[in-house]
Amino acid sequence: MTTMRTVRTAAALGLLSALVALGALPAAAAESLPPAPTPEQAASSPQTLDTLSRFFARDGALARTAAAPRVDGASVPVRVLSPDFVAGKPGAPVARVEFRASRAVASDGQKASLWTVKQPGGWQVVNIATGDDEIRYAEMGRGGLVFREPQIDAWYVQKGAKVLPLDEDAVRAVGRDGTSLAAYRSRVAHAYGDKLPGSAYARKGAAGGYDVKATAESGAVAGGGTVMAGAGLGVVLLAATATLRRRRAVPRA
Repeated sequence: MTTMRTVRTAAALGLLSALVALGALPAAAAESLPPAPTPEQAASSPQTLDTLSRFFARDGALARTAAAPRVDGASVPVRVLSPDFVAGKPGAPVARVEFRASRAVASDGQKASLWTVKQPGGWQVVNIATGDDEIRYAEMGRGGLVFREPQIDAWYVQKGAKVLPLDEDAVRAVGRDGTSLAAYRSRVAHAYGDKLPGSAYARKGAAGGYDVKATAESGAVAGGGTVMAGAGLGVVLLAATATLRRRRAVPRA
């Protein structure tokens, strides 16, 4: 079943801009701090841990000073369904890496996923989401290529010429025994082939089956504020439906 996840979004300038907006870091200090060079260093930086404390303390879940967040393990690549695969481009892999995710844990057991993208000066955290789906599914699919079909929030693992489900959304799409890679390609081509970048659907300004302007006005996470849009991922295949279902959470000081 698709679950609701709270996302803390840090827009195109990454985590430092979010800290400035929260008043946790003066603008001058932010300008003097270079991006961390690796995903792990970005995820475990003092600035990130401070923001995680605020995130875990949202809605009074626990005291900010008691959150004691830590990063558990190495980051993992997060892949999403590739538009080239949907379009039938020869040799195109089923999915492509869009960001890396690290698991963060609070003192009370809460978990969060830190999304990092590579910027010119190094890796930066751009999103914090409740739960550790990205890392958990990567662990479940070891030995294969784990990826997500964002339109239905389904997680799969490709093993050779087979696509196997990792969650109930994927089971509903391909069955508990999975399907062949060729059959999966036929399914997504039928579902999304007319919604690829450059299509009439894309030119209308729609993404993921929603209207961007209306979604933004309603307060949902949309447009350049998401890691997907910030990385230039565009249109339906690259706009994560689950992200749009999450409400923005801006922890207060």
